[in-house]
Amino acid sequence: MEPLARLPVFLALDGHLALLNTLVDSFRGLPIGTAYAVWTGIGAVGTAIAGILLFGESAAPSRLVCIALIVAGVVGLKFLGK
Repeated sequence: MEPLARLPVFLALDGHLALLNTLVDSFRGLPIGTAYAVWTGIGAVGTAIAGILLFGESAAPSRLVCIALIVAGVVGLKFLGK
């Protein structure tokens, strides 16, 4: 494998390590359950929005309501969980 062909792999690994570092940092300020819920909620909503914007997936109102419910749940855990 050529060195330039390995570059995307290294960039992906660096990105994953940076994101993991932000998850660990969030554990310092939040209970673990809340931090993990926020982490997975951001990933789920981000993936759903990327699917809609980049891949032409359905943006049906019911789907958007479900995305909003995930956001509301994450926000509720963050601010009401104290």
